[in-house]
Amino acid sequence: MRAIGKRSISFGLVSVPVKIYTATADHDIALHQVHDKDGGRIHYERRCDVCGKVIPFEHIDHAYDAGDRTVVLDDDDLESLPEASRDDVEVVEFVPSDQLDPITFERSYYLEPEKGGVKAYVLLRRTLERTDRTAIVRFALRNKTHLGALRVHDDGVMVLQSLLWGDEVRDADFSVLAKPPRVTPKEQELADSLVKSLEADFNPADYRDEYQEELQKLIDAKLKKGDAVDTAATFGEEAEGEDEGAGAEVVDLMEALRRSVDKKRSSSGRPRRTAN
Repeated sequence: MRAIGKRSISFGLVSVPVKIYTATADHDIALHQVHDKDGGRIHYERRCDVCGKVIPFEHIDHAYDAGDRTVVLDDDDLESLPEASRDDVEVVEFVPSDQLDPITFERSYYLEPEKGGVKAYVLLRRTLERTDRTAIVRFALRNKTHLGALRVHDDGVMVLQSLLWGDEVRDADFSVLAKPPRVTPKEQELADSLVKSLEADFNPADYRDEYQEELQKLIDAKLKKGDAVDTAATFGEEAEGEDEGAGAEVVDLMEALRRSVDKKRSSSGRPRRTAN
């Protein structure tokens, strides 16, 4: 991994110099758009609607449409904002870890201590672990200010997760849930039984992106056989027997739960998981 920046975690008078690394990577197969008639690649141009010329990126500024006026902001304007140029990760409070709603999480970054900051890094990490707290922080990255959560990852490395601001999370207000229907004890019992039959400890390595695997398989088949490839043969599609009535709309919740439990009891293994 390559560091994307350096910052100092500041809490009280303690400063912890760290390097920031992107913690996740996109594994999706890259596809581009082409003309369906001749296979020509589709390009998108940054064309000015005043002079008609294609404009290189270094000559592009940003603008805000204020209705009757347009406010143009260049890179110097944006970099002059005090918050955008801050180089610290400021701890503003320590909150119980279970108070953070996962819906607010955005990007994740690993933090590596720099030489001279290892002891303070370990002390902060141990303190978060012992108190079961998460540090709420403010920081700037890539010309944007962020609210963040600083917590300890399973391997002892601290992780900085950018959070959505409070006004970026919409309220969920659905009138259909105002008067929920009655759930019978038997329906609840069957639902609990279904959950129990699927209980497990979560391990991300047990799961794989089957769509990307199938996409790669299709690409390989087309490279070998061209457009005449038989997709049914490529994926080994066969007529599979289904439970009686499985294709019909299920109206009876009780029956759907009962069939789900029975199907799980008669089945071994889990769907969409790699084999042990």
